[in-house]
Amino acid sequence: MSNKNKKKSGVVYSTDPDFSYETNDESVTTLPPAEQDLRIQLDKKQRGGKKVTLVIGFVGTEEDLQALGKKLKSQCGVGGTAKNGEILIQGDFRERVLELLQKAGYRAKKSGG
Repeated sequence: MSNKNKKKSGVVYSTDPDFSYETNDESVTTLPPAEQDLRIQLDKKQRGGKKVTLVIGFVGTEEDLQALGKKLKSQCGVGGTAKNGEILIQGDFRERVLELLQKAGYRAKKSGG
């Protein structure tokens, strides 16, 4: 579903000339690092057998997610992406990412196998 349709209340059409759509303008605020509960796991599904380190559970704005992703990528010296509340780091860097997140004050732990 596109973003423009997520904000509308479900009304498709109204004959009332004074009707206005009610939008859900919930401003997302970024939780402090001590309140974040991040999970770090290794993933290789639908990636051609290549491994990526996946950080999930981030609660906050997209800009803060991008900033954290950029910091982790530069500290690990690899590429990756940060979108949809997830940070993907190319390669198996679970230990390094866990160490970096804990140094920054995040509550993080490894999950999965």
